[in-house]
Parts: sequence; structure tokens; C-alpha cells
Amino acid sequence: MYKVLIVDDHDFISDALTAALEATGEYSVVCKLSNAAYAETFCARLRPDLVLMDVCTDGGASGIAATRTLCELYPDIKIIVMSGFNEITYAPRAKEAGARAFVFKSRSLDYFIEVVRKVMRGEYCYPETKSIPMPVGETALTEREMEVLRLMCRNMTSREIAAELFISVDTVKYRKANMLAKTGFTKSVDLVFYVLSGGWINPMY
Repeated sequence: MYKVLIVDDHDFISDALTAALEATGEYSVVCKLSNAAYAETFCARLRPDLVLMDVCTDGGASGIAATRTLCELYPDIKIIVMSGFNEITYAPRAKEAGARAFVFKSRSLDYFIEVVRKVMRGEYCYPETKSIPMPVGETALTEREMEVLRLMCRNMTSREIAAELFISVDTVKYRKANMLAKTGFTKSVDLVFYVLSGGWINPMY
């Protein structure tokens, strides 16, 4: 029987996942946490086979950051990242952090179980890549442009973005100019307002 650790700050989600997993007779939920910052400590103690990790958890702790740490320290532990937000960057960032799968919480419990079984068989499971719908043009923003846009949504200056991404200020300005050209906006602030109001980027996680 596989040992599972669940990190989610909504009890009804944790309880529903626990009931569905244990009903299969294949999994035992050994711990439920509401804060991703504690995941490392409990993984060290319990050594679960699988972690179900929410992106946004108590105390502002990022599930994606916790996933990256766990994958570095415990590469044998499989991690599935999940979120209730339709945020455009969560799935690719979870994959880059080392997670085996990403699931939106809007999916059914049966789908969760299906993904869990695939992951435990060594498979990867990710939703279809999404792009932000733009007012004009059909060219999607690149991964590097999305990195800059996420930091723009955190109200960071070009110099601060350059330092965060280890690139030059000129490169940041070039990527901003490309994004404006692709999207039809004339000002960066208008682009930022558009993606934030649409819920496509959550700058806090």
C-alpha cells in the first residue's frame, strides 16, 4: 500500500481526496498539512511514496517552491501539484520544478485517482498547454516572456526583473516590447491589468 501526504489548506478537499484514495485499498493517507512550508519536515519523518501538493497554501507558502525542494531532497517521492485556479503558468512551472503531474481541482475524484495511478506507474500527466487569449494577434507569448510578465504583475521594475532572472535590463526591455507588439497594448500597465483581471496570472504564487 502506497503512503500519501496531502498538502491543502481546504479541509473538504483533503477529506474528499483521503476518502477517494483509501477507498481503492491501494493508498494510505499518512498526513494532511495546510502549509507547504512543513512538507519537507513531514516527508523526512514519514517518507511518503506520493505527495499531493496544492499551489496556494496557508501562510502564503508556495506549493511549487515546496515541490522543487522536495524533488531535490527526495527524488524517489512522486509529487502531483494541484490548483483550484485557472492560472496559466502553474502547470509548466510545476513540471519544471519536478512534479510528475498537474491537476485542476475542478476535475472529478475519479480523474484524480486515474492520475495518481498513472504517476505511481511512472507516467507523467499534464493538461494541454494553455495560452493567454489576447485582444489582437495569434502569436502566443514565449516561456521567457511569461517569466517577465509574471514579475511585472508583481510590480517589479525592469532593473528588479533583470536581477531576479539574471539577465540584462536591455533584455527585459526587449521582451516587454515584444509582448506589447504581440498583444496590441501600448503600455505595460495595460497588459498587466489585462492578465490580472482575467485571472490568468496570480503573482502571489
